[in-house]
Amino acid sequence: MLYLSGLLIALALALIPSNSEASLKEGECEVCISFMGRLYQSLKDDDIKFTSADIEKALVKKCKDAKGKENRLCYYIGATSDAATKTINEVTKPLSYHVPVEIICEKLKKKDSQICELKYDKQVDLSTVDLKKLKVKDLKKILEEWGESCKGCAEKSDFIRKINELMPKYAPNAASARTDL
Repeated sequence: MLYLSGLLIALALALIPSNSEASLKEGECEVCISFMGRLYQSLKDDDIKFTSADIEKALVKKCKDAKGKENRLCYYIGATSDAATKTINEVTKPLSYHVPVEIICEKLKKKDSQICELKYDKQVDLSTVDLKKLKVKDLKKILEEWGESCKGCAEKSDFIRKINELMPKYAPNAASARTDL
């Protein structure tokens, strides 16, 4: 009888969530939660069966188009062709059971803390920013996000000219709001 009551107490303690367990804080795992949330929504919108195999196909396809921090996330979970490890099942299986993406990202964090260290770069408001005050590194990043490069650009003014040239194509609202064009 004593053994049974001890077992019940142990079971009750195991089921009570503890505060010492690391749960996600506000703003933590932003890339993971955002990317997985969009993946889950696209699966629902496209009426894809929620099987691990179908989710894996959709995830790998989405990761092929991913850039920047999202591509890095795909690398960490093994959804890119050059990934060293493959923990893709840690995503596909829970998604097939409709587990919330926050919980999936929290479990991924326990496997690899780098996943939750990913943060999106701050977006530059092209309609108000003075391009002359940005660093060349930031100007290059704007062009990179657009999928463009500036061949032959040697000085800051060359990058600014290229951005102003391409802004109507990639950021038409910002281009029309700017008065210095």
